[in-house]
Amino acid sequence: MDITIHSSFLAQNDPDAALAFYRDTLGFEVRNDVGYGGKRWITVGPAGQPGISIVLYPPDASPGITGDEQRTIAEMMAKGTFGIILLATKDLAGAFEQLQARDADIVQEPTDQPYGVRDCAVRDPAGNMIRIQQLR
Repeated sequence: MDITIHSSFLAQNDPDAALAFYRDTLGFEVRNDVGYGGKRWITVGPAGQPGISIVLYPPDASPGITGDEQRTIAEMMAKGTFGIILLATKDLAGAFEQLQARDADIVQEPTDQPYGVRDCAVRDPAGNMIRIQQLR
């Protein structure tokens, strides 16, 4: 099979804040920004990689989600335990400096992990954990 990753979904609860973070803080391209029923889905992705995207979606728009589940998702997002995405860069130190300069919510400075990678971590405005690894 010839299968690639096209899009991943990451919950957002404030589309304007999500857009600002992914576009202005991480430098991603905005590929789509769609409103429907008072909600927004924003598709972003790294420049130069048009085939890979993240869709920032309103979690309460998912079909079949109960009120209790919506509250649980909101609680998990607030704690930063609902969504996680792993990014990579050739220059972790430089990327981290830029994140600090852009007032990103720093969770962990660049660190050599016991499992063999060097990475750092930030949170997006919805609380999603964004880990960034140093490419070898």
